[in-house]
Amino acid sequence: MTPPEPPPHAVVGRAGDGRGWSIARVEDPDADIVAEHVPDDVLAVRIRDLEERYAPRWIVRSLRSFYPPLLERGIRLRRAWDLLLCHAILRDTDALDTPLTASASWMRADAIPEAGEQPGLFDVVPADGRHGDGFDDAVAQWRAQRAALRRARDGRLALLCTAESTGALVAEEMTAAGVPWSRRIHERILEEELGPRPLRGARPARMAELATLIAAHLNDESVNVDSPPRLLRALHRVGVFVESTSKRSLAEVDHPVIAPLLEYKRLARLHAANGWAWLDDWVHGDRFRPVYLTGGVVTGRWASSGGGALQIPRLLRAAVHADPGWTLVSADVAQLEPRVLAAMARDDAMADAARGADLYEGVVRSGAVATRREAKYAVLGAMYGATTGESGRLAPRLRSVFPRAMGLVDAAARVGEAGGVVSTLLGRSSPRPASSRVDGAPRDGSQSIGEGTPGDESRARARDRGRFTRNFIVQGTAAEWALVWLAEIRHRLMALPPASVPAPASGPVFATRPHLSLFLHDEVVVHCPAEQADAVAQIVRDAAAAATARLFPGFAVDVPLDVHIGDDAGK
Repeated sequence: MTPPEPPPHAVVGRAGDGRGWSIARVEDPDADIVAEHVPDDVLAVRIRDLEERYAPRWIVRSLRSFYPPLLERGIRLRRAWDLLLCHAILRDTDALDTPLTASASWMRADAIPEAGEQPGLFDVVPADGRHGDGFDDAVAQWRAQRAALRRARDGRLALLCTAESTGALVAEEMTAAGVPWSRRIHERILEEELGPRPLRGARPARMAELATLIAAHLNDESVNVDSPPRLLRALHRVGVFVESTSKRSLAEVDHPVIAPLLEYKRLARLHAANGWAWLDDWVHGDRFRPVYLTGGVVTGRWASSGGGALQIPRLLRAAVHADPGWTLVSADVAQLEPRVLAAMARDDAMADAARGADLYEGVVRSGAVATRREAKYAVLGAMYGATTGESGRLAPRLRSVFPRAMGLVDAAARVGEAGGVVSTLLGRSSPRPASSRVDGAPRDGSQSIGEGTPGDESRARARDRGRFTRNFIVQGTAAEWALVWLAEIRHRLMALPPASVPAPASGPVFATRPHLSLFLHDEVVVHCPAEQADAVAQIVRDAAAAATARLFPGFAVDVPLDVHIGDDAGK
């Protein structure tokens, strides 16, 4: 069978004179590239024409800035290559003997590691758009990336870059279409939980009642429940000797003030994070349109730059509500990360435990532990590096039953402790530590003995980094699986016919097309015409199977989905 012809490429960038744009349709990337000049006011028309005639892979500096204006004009791109995202991968990867040469002009401003020795998993800095988008720079960077990929040992890095770029398309499309959101339902939930909408700066009625009750239990009418230091002192005065006012610390205490205080904290979070002010800021025209940062976390996970799109509380899931004549297909993966670990390690015993919907029950059946609770503590402890408590006690049992899986994460931890770099399945590498020496010895080479010495601090940093690299390979590979899942869903949805009943609030591209609406690491929500719900549910399942086969060929591992069809995203 003759393989299909690869799609042509189209490079787009600002013209050298700063007036208009340069576009080149490229059949042979290694040949001379001749560009045409396109004025600003006809750029969208020209892109639409090339997309409809050739469906090329668009080579652009950043889809985050390039794609939204096209979506506003009803233009959807089938394929793309985000040079900025791919530069970050190829510059930092340890999977190439000679990585891509770093360039300050191609440094992402929206996703950078923490400056310290222990890189942060969830630190995101908003993009500032400092750099230009010239055509010649784009061509040079594209050729440099192609050369780097030719040096790769296999096709995994190319798959990662393709999936990352497709993820950027999905991110901008989800922002354009928005999450269908019912303000009426959201307000009803807030009133049921908090009471009527208060005046600006005032406590909602239910929170005010709880504050009065808390003050009575503390024998202090002047206590400020919203001030942790003052609240802590008031708790100490009535014999509640907790170290902090965190939920974990409070939950361990038996005192009449605890229940209303925990409830107050829950409602305060709801009011601050997703209350009426959030509704006013983020929901317009029956849509919540968050801004996603593709690869905004060093492991490759997404982040969001506002609105808390990746942290919607379950209480508000009912407000994610389909338009008339449409429905929502939501699907989430059961225990994705441990299943990915089993497949990465090619651990047949752990894959056997992962058969079915509940991996933790499978771990119990394997004989490694006695209860599901123990299984959950043990597996999560293995991935996050717990060495004490119940997780630490159970780790040796896992090593005996799942030696390949445990050996993989243990080896990653040792590399991290020694100051080394680890990589995900497809080749995204962990940030390098600020110091090249985190193995427990002082930086000056001297000996240190005793608690609290520089040597102890260094060893603690080494252990912290070991825990980070242990989890990096699992969380990062799970993020890669999710990227391929998204890409497969998007590709299949594009083949479905348009809707008979439109959803105008979804914008010019998606008013009649089923589309991804929300993505939460291991969960997707698709907004689709009601008559296509069953077909979309099957697409989501088939896409998950395709992602598993793509990343783990020749290895059987279950990645089951919980699929729900309904008017809202609640379960």
